[in-house]
This record gives sequence, C-alpha cells and structure tokens, in this order.
Amino acid sequence: MTDLGRSRQGFLALTLAAGLVLLAGCAPTSTGAANGAVTILGSAPETLDPAVQGDLGSAQVTAQLFETLTAFDASLTVQPALASGWVSTDGGRTITFTLRPNLKFSDGSALTAGDVVRSWLRLLDPAHPSPLASLLDEIHGARAYLGGQSSDPSSVGLKADGNTIVVTFDNPATDFPALVSGPSFGVVPPSIDKPATLTPGSFVGSGAYVLAKQTGSELTLTANKNYWAGPPPIATIHLLTTINGQSPVEAFEAGTLDYTPIDPSDASWVGYDSTLGPQLRSVPSLSVTYYGFDVRQKPFDDPRVRQAFASAVNWTRIVDLASSGSLSPATSMVPPGIPGRSSTDFLPAYDPTAAQAELAAAGYPAGAGFPTVTLVSTDTGFDAAILADLQRNLGITIKYETLGFDDYFTRLASEPPAFWTLSWVADYPGSNDFLGLLLGSGSTNNYGHWTSPAFDAAIAQATAAGDPAAATAAFDAAQAVVQHDVPVIPVAYGTGFALSRAALLGASDNGLGILRFASLAWAP
Repeated sequence: MTDLGRSRQGFLALTLAAGLVLLAGCAPTSTGAANGAVTILGSAPETLDPAVQGDLGSAQVTAQLFETLTAFDASLTVQPALASGWVSTDGGRTITFTLRPNLKFSDGSALTAGDVVRSWLRLLDPAHPSPLASLLDEIHGARAYLGGQSSDPSSVGLKADGNTIVVTFDNPATDFPALVSGPSFGVVPPSIDKPATLTPGSFVGSGAYVLAKQTGSELTLTANKNYWAGPPPIATIHLLTTINGQSPVEAFEAGTLDYTPIDPSDASWVGYDSTLGPQLRSVPSLSVTYYGFDVRQKPFDDPRVRQAFASAVNWTRIVDLASSGSLSPATSMVPPGIPGRSSTDFLPAYDPTAAQAELAAAGYPAGAGFPTVTLVSTDTGFDAAILADLQRNLGITIKYETLGFDDYFTRLASEPPAFWTLSWVADYPGSNDFLGLLLGSGSTNNYGHWTSPAFDAAIAQATAAGDPAAATAAFDAAQAVVQHDVPVIPVAYGTGFALSRAALLGASDNGLGILRFASLAWAP
C-alpha cells in the first residue's frame, strides 16, 4: 500500500518517512462511553470502492465497510473472517476457502462464493485495474486477463463452487491466505458499480459498519446488524476527516477525542506529562520509505550511475538527524516485524570514493556532462540532505520538484520521474509485499520498471518454499540482487504515536496501519 505523504497506509494516504497517520478515535464531548459512540480522526478517503483504492486513507475506511475472507490479529496471526477456513493442496498450487454459512450483506441479501470471485476479479478489470492488481499476479491466468491477452474471466484461476472459492496458481502460493486479508479484497455487493451503493441511506456493505452519513468533515458509520460476527460493541463511529486546524493534543485534553494520532514532536513531551503520559501509545508501522529510479531513462539505465547515487549518500546519518525518534534507518526493503525477516543489512555502504569511481566509469568524471535530473517528491524531510550529499560527493546538482499527493501518484503511475520516492505500508505482513509486489517484473507497483531474471527467480523460490528458513534465504537472495543493481534504495522505517483513552479497549494497531473498529469497546 503506498503512503505518499498524506497520512498506509496514507494507503496512499501515506506519510513519507514521518508519522504514519493511523485511524484515530474520538468522542464528540468525551461522552462516548456513555452513549456507545466513538469519534475517530482519520484522512478523507479518495474512494470507498476497495478495487479502486490505492491509498491508506481510503483503506482505513473501506476496511470497516467491506469484510475480507481472512484478517490478522494483534500478534500478526492470520485468522478466519468471512471464511471459516481454508486448505492447501497440490503442493500449494490450489487453495480452497470455505465460507461461513448464511453470510449476508448489510441489506440482508445473501453473500455467496460468487460474490467473492466477482469482487476479486474487479481488481483485474483490464479497463479499470486496481492500483494493487499485482497482488493477484500468481493466480493462474491473472496477468493474461489483466493485460488483455484473454477476455474471458473464466480463464482466471478463481472459481466459485458451492460454498467454496477455489484458487489455482501456476506456482505454490503459501502466503495467499494472508494476502487476501488486505482491504482491496473486501467483498462487495453486485450493485457496487451503481453510485447509490456507496452513498448514505443506500449503502450496502459486508463489513462491521455501514455508511450512515457523509459530510465534508465527517463520515458517520453505524453498526451492521447483519455482520457475520454480530453487531460490533460500538454502535456509532464518528470518523472525522478534519478538526479545523486544532491541535489533536489539545482536542484530546479537552475531552473531544478518545484516540488520535499525534506528531512525534508532541510525543516527545507528552510522555512526561502526568496526565497524558499514561495514555500515550507508540504505534509501530510495517512500512518503508525508499527512493527509486526509472531505469528506462538516462542516466539511470546504467546501473553504475544508480550505484554511484547509492554510495554517495549517507542515508543512515540523514535519517538519524531527521527522525525525532519517529524513524529508524532502513537496512533492507523489508521492515522489522515482518515474520521471517532477515537481520542482514542490505543498505548500500556509504563510500564517496567508490561512488565517484562508479560515476566516472559511467562516463561522468566528477559529474562532468551529467544530464539534467529532477528529484520529484512529496517532501519526505530527507530530500534536501540527499541532494546536498550528491552535490558534495559527486559534483552534480539535482533539480527538485514537489507535488501534492494526488498529482504525484498520478505521475508516478503513468509517467514516472527519473528519480522519485515513495513510502509503502504492508498490505499483509509478508516479505513479498515489499519485494515481489514492488520490484517484480511486470508488477503494477514496479514504478521504476526494473526487471531482473535473478530477482524474479529468487522471489518464485521464496513464495514456493514450504520451509520458513528456505523462504527467508530466498528473499535474502532477492535483496542481494536489489543491493547490487540498485533499482531502489531503502531509507527509513516509521513509528507513529497516538493518544488513547484508557477506557477504550481494543484501540491498538498491529503495524498494518488500520485500526479495526469492530474490535473497539468501552470498558464497563
């Protein structure tokens, strides 16, 4: 999930490098415990359609409105949701999900296996592909259908069979049950493409909540009486998208907010406050901020230039100086907390002398003759220091351009800059979400259009591995290729901070950037 600078899972509501904005809770006048309501501060969603979303702000909302077959608990263990269970056969090349009996959409209509297949196929719609369509790449026939080589949806390895969904893969896909926990896989009704389906009063969903009201500053969600697990404990969620410039800390102190993300600079003193300190929460994030190159464009079609850029910048020092305690220097594309992550350091070493030699070997001694290059960003907080290191150590001056989130993502997806940056929050806690999905050949999220047979082979070996140690070794082999070819440079991992009422139970985040509203409850 991209997080380009607005507040992951910012799922394109990203916050590049700095604080990841998580869903926050608040009660209108601290009366939530009395009236059964919670008010939550978050980002305004770009869309309420799971197949269209690509940003965290939207995912934070759609995850409450549309349920998935599986879900992760606080310990990052995948659990059944709409599915009662699943089995893997044919060495992991077939996975069969069984739905819980008598599932319903919020309007009382039946939710069937056919609805699941139809919902997932919408991600692969050739005319309107999901920004995260590559999550389905391993399904048999998915790439051909997405690319228009096949116009028959039945050619895709997704089949509804009674109360089961049978998924077939070209290669073993052991992480697929975890993958489909992501908000993009929310099950939507047949009427989803009718505008009224996503509006208050006519909304139809499958999640714990339905959309009851929407204004320019708030989405009001009410409990879905037909939710598979029963109506959630909190009957009404007031999801605020703005507090009109007021400080979240002040609003929390005033009793207006029950849960709110706060800036790291505020967290640095809040922790010492006798009243607020016990209510401060550190929110880990399974995210990485990284810089990348469009390898089709000169001069970055030459790996020696990319290697020069990687070695000329003291990435670790820059993050340490800019972090304020909310960031830590990256050592690989896979952030800490991902199961099976290796502790190996894959960050290119800071070595200005080697960088200068690589640049000279590429035909630009001391930067002479280097073409005009522009770093395009949403402003990560690192940009100025990176450009200063490149000028000092390579003798080249890089132009700089910043764009708003929407314009930036549109450009990144359609006409990538030669030099760019992105923050990515896990769709599910797996290494491949940061490797194959972002850098695999032909992936829709491979914005630099890099391709490497060695990398692809290592990813295939990792995803097919039945043994966790073998999978880790294969993912490490893939990261070694990235370290050598430098299509991207991992820079930072993030941590957010929040204030939460002690009486608000379940207000914790597992690092995926989405607070599960169905888990919230006021203490007796």
